[in-house]
Amino acid sequence: MTAATVEETHHVHATAGGGSPWRMLTRGGWIRAAWMTCLFGALGFGIVVLARWGGGWHPILATDPIVLVSLLVAAPLGFLAGLGAFDYWTYYALGGATRPEDHSGHGARSWKDYFRVNTDHKVIGMQYLVTTIFFFLIGGMLALLVRAELAKPGMQYFDNQTFNGLFSVHASLMIFLFIIPAFAGLANFVVPLMLGAPDMAFPRLNALSFWLLPIAGIMMVASFVVPGGAFACGWTGYVPLCSTHQPLGAVFFNQAVQWAGASSIMTALNFLVTIITMRAPGMTFWRMPLLVWANFTTSLLVVIATPFIAGSQFFSMFDHVMHTAFFDPAKGGYPLGYQHIFWFYSHPAVYIMMLPGFGIMSEVISVFSRKPVFGYRLMALSLMAIVVLGFSVWAHHMFVSGMASWLRVPMMITTLLIAVPTGIKIFSWLATMWEGKLHFNTPMLFALGFLSMFVIGGLSGVMLGAVPIDIHVSDTYFIVAHIHYVLFGGSVFTIFAGIYYWFPKMTGRMYDEKLGKLHFWLTFVGFNLTFFPMHIIGTQGMPRRVSDYAPKFADVNMFISIASFGLGASVLVFLYNMITSWRDGELAGSNPWRGMTLEWLVTSPPPVFNFDEIPQVVGSPYEYGVPGAQHAVLVPSKATEMEEVPV
Repeated sequence: MTAATVEETHHVHATAGGGSPWRMLTRGGWIRAAWMTCLFGALGFGIVVLARWGGGWHPILATDPIVLVSLLVAAPLGFLAGLGAFDYWTYYALGGATRPEDHSGHGARSWKDYFRVNTDHKVIGMQYLVTTIFFFLIGGMLALLVRAELAKPGMQYFDNQTFNGLFSVHASLMIFLFIIPAFAGLANFVVPLMLGAPDMAFPRLNALSFWLLPIAGIMMVASFVVPGGAFACGWTGYVPLCSTHQPLGAVFFNQAVQWAGASSIMTALNFLVTIITMRAPGMTFWRMPLLVWANFTTSLLVVIATPFIAGSQFFSMFDHVMHTAFFDPAKGGYPLGYQHIFWFYSHPAVYIMMLPGFGIMSEVISVFSRKPVFGYRLMALSLMAIVVLGFSVWAHHMFVSGMASWLRVPMMITTLLIAVPTGIKIFSWLATMWEGKLHFNTPMLFALGFLSMFVIGGLSGVMLGAVPIDIHVSDTYFIVAHIHYVLFGGSVFTIFAGIYYWFPKMTGRMYDEKLGKLHFWLTFVGFNLTFFPMHIIGTQGMPRRVSDYAPKFADVNMFISIASFGLGASVLVFLYNMITSWRDGELAGSNPWRGMTLEWLVTSPPPVFNFDEIPQVVGSPYEYGVPGAQHAVLVPSKATEMEEVPV
């Protein structure tokens, strides 16, 4: 189908029946989503009331089950149905007549197309990125409120419950609504292009995966306004604190994790099928870019591990709402069982938040060093090794939990062992840069920042893997410093590198290089001033997750709080650069970085279906400096050849 035909069919679809009020109420979109959200919410309310009345349970209007079924399950389903996420499948399931695909739900021709169910992987990637940056800003604001409270000893602005809610929602948003889905957004845009595919394997499932995400984020933020306030038991949701001793906000956390987890699983399955079945001719696994390898291994982790956190949150929710006793020790429950289940997901989740960044680093460092990736196959195999070893280290989070003592030494050994494949990557990136022709553009600066910060986080991780050190610094600010050096210095730096690197391809315009470098240096300096001192006060005994502390830590905490506001201000430079450059930036060519991977063979932004000609892969994606080397050539399709035949 030609671009003109797609435009025409889109216009016909968009205008058909537009003047009919009935048509406006019943076609998929925000109007239908509004009334179907209310309708499904009312149905959920009715189901709970009827069930409790029929079963003789009192009170009939019990708040917790009504909120759970009506607001956290039924209403979101009504929203998705109203928006049009299930229209195709419902029509098919009801036996509707076969109708041709007009591709009217594919691609963006105006800004409005980003606010509807869209099946174009590039549009979905942009939807992911903009949404995750929105929740990143909210999570950052919550962190600044935490640091405002901690600037001085004593209680300044919040009570203990509110303070606990602030850092709990902050961490949950950053992990479940920013880092994990931001990587999914970058991969959504780039991976099909890198593979030479026209789209993801399941475009409608891809669209649905995105729209689950804002539902999860809104639930987490909305927990602040329910009676009792937000969930205040940390992003880990430890029981029985979170299952039976917290207000209704804890159920919002349980359900938000379920929605975000469902989104992750759908996306991961889509990536696996796309990577396995939709590679361009000639692209073997050993010719795939390392970003594709990284998302392949990440998707394996997501599919295997995420059901475990889903189970843990279901059981915790049952204890809260249905008064079961899975984790209630007073009734024979096993609270340590929750931690084992949770960390069996959440330590692999650390690599879910790291492996895509490793892939981005391989692309950026190779391109801006103008050298092939050193040890390409070993880099790919080390990704697979991390997948396997990642499931063998979960209990190092539980050295002081009271778990079986015999587990400590095996978990310590596997924790130290998993540093080997990670170390392979560090030395490979260093070898790639060695004697390369380095170009210090903004993506490369963030890559170098990542390398230095992630090494610090990795070294403190090795320290925490040792049982005696972990026992000493557990529940101190040393842990806060470690996790931020890994997830901010690691994951967030790589996300920024990826956004800057592919910004020309996404928007067709160049960002402002001076503002990009200013953003990097403000972020790099602000980050280190904020989090490095936490190592010191942590070893001195400053406890984490507390709203008050000993006066001897006052000066350092004031310094950290001031630095944190500087770090927060650096994001404003990023936002200004992205918005103004997207609107007025210099036009970008198809390949401003002189990259070799397939996405740089098409226009910026790419065509609706990516490739007007079929890419034929003929070599490695990283043969920089090799005369005449090519990763792929474009072969005219039969349809194109027929169009070129003179009449």
